[in-house]
Amino acid sequence: MKKSIDIPFLYYPVWLLLKGLAALPLSVLYGFANFLYFLMYHVAGYRKKVVLQNLRSSFPEKSEAELQTIAKAFYRQFADVIVEILRMAGMPASEMRERVKFTNPEMLEELVAQGTPVLILGTHVANWEWALSAAAVTFNFPAEGVYKKLNNPFFESFMRYTRSRLGARLIEIKQTSRDFIRHRNVPRVVALLSDQTPLLHETEFWTEFLHQDTGFYVGAEKLQRMFNYPVLFLDVKRVKRGHYELTFEPVSTETIVPAAALGDFPLTQDFVNKLDAAIRRAPADYLWTHRRWKRQRPANIS
Repeated sequence: MKKSIDIPFLYYPVWLLLKGLAALPLSVLYGFANFLYFLMYHVAGYRKKVVLQNLRSSFPEKSEAELQTIAKAFYRQFADVIVEILRMAGMPASEMRERVKFTNPEMLEELVAQGTPVLILGTHVANWEWALSAAAVTFNFPAEGVYKKLNNPFFESFMRYTRSRLGARLIEIKQTSRDFIRHRNVPRVVALLSDQTPLLHETEFWTEFLHQDTGFYVGAEKLQRMFNYPVLFLDVKRVKRGHYELTFEPVSTETIVPAAALGDFPLTQDFVNKLDAAIRRAPADYLWTHRRWKRQRPANIS
C-alpha cells in the first residue's frame, strides 16, 4: 500500500533530503552514523551528563571506567538507531524481514488465532522503531501501535509516514480506549511502549527499577483487565549491526510479591522485572538520554 505524506510547504526541501538519505543502503548510512557518534559523544557531548548520571544511579556496583565504557557504546548504538529509523522511510519489506527475525512467532500467531487482540509490551531497548514494521511484514494479521503525537507538524507527518509505510497502523494515545472499544474483537496485535515516563498526575504505580524509585504507566494492565486480552513482553536483542532478534514472553499477572504490595498492578511489575533483565543483559542498548527519573514519588503516596 502506497503511503502519502502531508507536509508544510516550507519543510519540503527537508522532506526531499530525508527521502534521499533514506534511499541509501545502510552500509552507506552507517558511515554517517560513525560521524554522528563522533559529534554527539566527542564534540557536542549531547546529554552526556544525563546519560552518565542515569548510568551511575542504575549501576552503583560498576566502576566509573565501566560506566564510561557503557556510555561510549550507548552513543555508538544510538547513532546507529537514528540512521536505521531514517532508513525505514525507504526500506523495502524484504529487507525488513531479513534484518528483523522473530524467534518464536508461533506464540503470537496462536494467541491471535483465538480471535481477539494481543497486547505487546515494548521497550526502548535496541531498535524499538523497527519492531512494529517488522511485525506488519511478517504476520498475516494487522500490526498496530499506540504512539504519542509529536509537537512539530513536519516530524509528526514524517514519523507517521515512516512508521506506517510498510503496513502498520498507528493509534494516537488519546484515542486508545475508543479504538479498543470499537475494535474489541478484531484479531490483531497492538504494541505499546510501556517504559515511558508518565506525568506525575498520571502515575498510578511506583516500584524499584534499576535501584531507583520509578513511576510507570499502567494503561496496558487496565486494558487487559477491561477486555481480558493476552499480554506478551517483546524482548529485543541486537545480533549484530542492523540485525535484531525479537522474542515474545508471556507477562504474568502474578508475582512472588503480593498484589497489594504492588499497588494491585502485578502485570506491570512483571513487565518491569523483564525490562530490568533486558537492560542488565545489554546496558548500552537502552535509551539513556531521557531524564527517566526526573519525577519523584509524592510524599502522600506509599
